[in-house]
Order: sequence, then C-alpha cells, then structure tokens
Amino acid sequence: MPSETNEDEATMTTQAPRTRKITQAAKTARDTPARRQRVQSAQTGMAVLKGLARLGGRASLSGLAACVGESPAKVHRYLASLIEEGLVAQDAATQQYLLGAEAMMIGVAAMRQADPVRVAGPALVRLRESLEVTSFVAVMGNKGPTIIRFEEPGLPVTVNVRVGSVMSLLWSSTGRVFLGLLDDTRVLAQAQEELAHAEASLRAQLSANDPIGALRRDVQAARCASVRDTNLKGISAVSAPLFDYTGKLCGVLTALGASGGFDATPDGPIGRAVRHEAEAASALLGYRLLGD
Repeated sequence: MPSETNEDEATMTTQAPRTRKITQAAKTARDTPARRQRVQSAQTGMAVLKGLARLGGRASLSGLAACVGESPAKVHRYLASLIEEGLVAQDAATQQYLLGAEAMMIGVAAMRQADPVRVAGPALVRLRESLEVTSFVAVMGNKGPTIIRFEEPGLPVTVNVRVGSVMSLLWSSTGRVFLGLLDDTRVLAQAQEELAHAEASLRAQLSANDPIGALRRDVQAARCASVRDTNLKGISAVSAPLFDYTGKLCGVLTALGASGGFDATPDGPIGRAVRHEAEAASALLGYRLLGD
C-alpha cells in the first residue's frame, strides 16, 4: 500500500505542472480578444484626443467625428470617458468639446522637454555618418546665430567654426535662414550693419536694389538657404529651419563641407537630407505644417 500511495503522489506531482500550463494557455487564449479590444479602445480614445488637438483644441461633436472618421455616437462615448479623466471638457454655453486641464498639463510637460539641441542631436549624428559631412545646430544669441552643438566626420573639413562661434547673417547659410524667417528688428538692424561693412565683392553677390529684402524672400520661398565659397572660401553649406510648437523659428540645422565634393543645392542629396532631418526634428518639437 505505501508503494501505491507513493506512486499516486508521484503521478500527481508529474501531472500538476502540465495541468497548470494547459490552464494558463487556455486563459491566455481567452484573454487575447479582450486584450485586443482594450488596445483598440485605447487607440480610438487617443485618436479622438489627437483629433481635438488638430482642430485647435475645440470642436463640435460632428466636426470631431468627421475629423477622426467615426460616428458621432461612438465619439460621444469616448468623449464621456475622456471628460471623466479630465483630458476633455465641454463648454456649457456652446456644447463644444475642448482640451481639459489634464491634457494641458501633459502638453506643458512635453513643451518643457522641447529643447532644439536635444532633439536635433541625433539628426546631426545621422548627417555626419550617412553623408560624411560636418553638421551643427545654431540658435539666435545676443550677438547673432550661435553654434551650440557640432559634429564632425572621421576626416573633418578644416573650418574655423566651433561650438560658440557666431555666424554671419548675410554670408552664412545658417544666418540667412534666421534672417529670412525671423521677424525681429534687431536681426534686421544687425544685417544692415553687416551689409554696410561688407567688402564690395560680397555686396556684389546680393541684389543691387533690395539686397536684404530679396535675400529674405528667397529664403522664405525655399524654406532653406545655401552658400558656396561665401562665408568661408572653399566651403559650401546648406541650412534648414527648426520650428517649435508655436511655429516660431527656434534653431537652424546646417551641413557643410569642402566645395569640391559638396552639393549645396537645396534639391541635391545633402539639401534633401538636411531639410528632412529639420522637418522631423521640428515635428518632435511640436510643430505641424499648415494643412496637417
């Protein structure tokens, strides 16, 4: 009898883990549809919230439903849940829905992290590694466009610019982007001063009738700027703007290299890469193009 009891216990011990595995597998199979439904619900809720943001933070039920491509009844159910969580509120007078206090707190936290230097850092590395060019990001300082991060390829180009260098507004592609896209009287005054002290050979490169105005219009039309042997002999560069969530220019992304092997045209491979990286970084800073 003892031997039989031990055998039965051994059998139970052997079978128990297998039973647990089968039970867990069955439970996972049963939970999968429910889990997927929860994920889909979360995605729809986020779509409603992002739709409200795209519409300016305030919209009617019908307008929001059309924006997210769902029925008003379905959107209304999700809005009710978002209101409970403080992410959405409803205007009692107009019955329109608007972003709630919790959504604004999330936005404020995100904006605090929207640092152009931090966001553009990976872009500089990608440009350096994929194109083997020198790249940097600059912001407008009290003395002019100032480099604040700088990346060089394995075989760097000899240039006399580094972190802390102040770039010309008229003769560097970086400065031209700031000049063209910043509506600041101090920037315009600095450009006028540069023009007044420029050599005749440099002044000849600009429009005779309206040198600064024409330069600004060119940058505004192209949304980028390029130079060849202008600021530094033998060096070419192309630059593109970084915009923050308000649509304000907050920095400029630039790639430069020796003119002999550097295509600085805006539609060339380097120009396209710089503009693409600048647009991606601007999106991370919260900027959205009109019509998005």
